[in-house]
Amino acid sequence: MRLALLLASLIAAGAVHATDALQNANHLMQKYQGDVPGAALLVIKNGKPLLSKGFGLANLEQHAKVTPDTDFRLASVSKQFTAAAILLLAQDGKLTLDDSIRHWLPSLPATTDKVTLRELLSHTGGLIDYEDLIPPDQTAQLNDQDVLRMLSATPRSYFAPGTAYRYSNSGYVLLGLVVEKASGSTLQDFLQRRIFAPLHMDHTLLYVHDARRVPNRAYGYSRTGGRWLRTDQDLTSATRGDGGIYSNIDDLAKWDAALYDDRLLSDASRKAAFSPHVKVTGEPYQASYGYGWRVTGDTLWHSGESIGFRNVIVRWPKQHLTVILLSNRNDPEPYRTVLKIAQPFLQK
Repeated sequence: MRLALLLASLIAAGAVHATDALQNANHLMQKYQGDVPGAALLVIKNGKPLLSKGFGLANLEQHAKVTPDTDFRLASVSKQFTAAAILLLAQDGKLTLDDSIRHWLPSLPATTDKVTLRELLSHTGGLIDYEDLIPPDQTAQLNDQDVLRMLSATPRSYFAPGTAYRYSNSGYVLLGLVVEKASGSTLQDFLQRRIFAPLHMDHTLLYVHDARRVPNRAYGYSRTGGRWLRTDQDLTSATRGDGGIYSNIDDLAKWDAALYDDRLLSDASRKAAFSPHVKVTGEPYQASYGYGWRVTGDTLWHSGESIGFRNVIVRWPKQHLTVILLSNRNDPEPYRTVLKIAQPFLQK
């Protein structure tokens, strides 16, 4: 969007003084500008993209710039899509949220009999983190079946299900496998058929090695010894339900729009996803957790962090405002930056 059109859009929306808002956003995005790993920034107000812009580079080696259609690895921002898949299957009558995880994945130990899908959605299942079960000599990337095998051989848990909160990538990997069992299709095909295609998120996919190529792909980097080194993948980058989706801010604008009505999820499903089911503990901010969403005051949000990527989506549903920042670098953490970018757009 050209600057003049952007300014006109902002002024027409009546939300902010346009020049000040743009200057504020550009100032806060300075670290992402230039010949460095970059970011894509989206501000949506009342369904209109007021700011959609790329900063820096998606690929340092090829000097490819970040644009609004650059695909980033979403990391844990993917969890809201896995949760939505479970809710869609519940709407279809293919499962219930009170099903035992062991009903769907019987190889899990008997100690998981009372762990429900509902508890996995809200990180209250108490399952052991699969990252802590990786053998020290592991060199090949883990897939979801590897995670299932490790958890099936681990009868211990952190706490009785439903009694506490502990963020769990293990739980969301298992939820992705449940989607496959209940739907009869692969997780990537289910997400494509039931979420991405209906919403015309045409450049979004759950990445699986040796399958579809990621379009306009951003590669992840970490700053080491004063230099940016490509750190795009690690041992846990091939699991799916906990963080395997690639998308861009143009497509995520369509996802955001669908969260205001029942074109995808019913009113009851959206209420369940956005309700504060448990207080978040052990993390450096105050929040509750829904199903794939953190809840803080008037905001629904989630961050995503993996080697070489830092992302966040923050929604103010009552004000119909959303800010999304996707970045292909290990620093800075974008959550507080997004809150500052949002300030001029919020009604006083």
